[in-house]
Amino acid sequence: MGTLCHFALFDLQPAFRLDLDKLAVRYRELAREVHPDRFADASEREQRVALEKSAALNDAYQTLRSAPRRARYLLAIGGHEVPQEVTVHDPDFLLQQMQWREELEDLQDEADLDGVGVFKKRLKGAQDALNNDFADCWDDAAQRDKAERLMRRMQFLDKLAQEVRQLEERLDD
Repeated sequence: MGTLCHFALFDLQPAFRLDLDKLAVRYRELAREVHPDRFADASEREQRVALEKSAALNDAYQTLRSAPRRARYLLAIGGHEVPQEVTVHDPDFLLQQMQWREELEDLQDEADLDGVGVFKKRLKGAQDALNNDFADCWDDAAQRDKAERLMRRMQFLDKLAQEVRQLEERLDD
């Protein structure tokens, strides 16, 4: 199981658009099969293999359920390995990022939980639009550079969404 493509592991064709509910169901089925507790009475080698399979399954699942990670993985298996840390050279997007971060700071300073909810919805809309744009171009070799740019934007927005969730939790306490 450790060397299988993440998609093959779940009996899926490589694609950006996935039914995440079906993915979760298949994950739970596979997790039961390889869970290390099922091998408690097995040999040390079988226990180690079960642990490795379980870890590989968890990694595959986490990758496929996250849009930015799934996008990066698709590019990689398509032969377009993307370095983890690269500066984004997209002035319009960087300006938008700065504006969103300033707005988020203002919401934090004002402890505006309702405003954070509105911000979160706008951010989700931007993420959905990026996901759709990526899905439309990821497998077209002529659009690899565009797909990579979109994936990097997805990563930025994912990080911002995490910050929004953390702020929401702090303000909700």
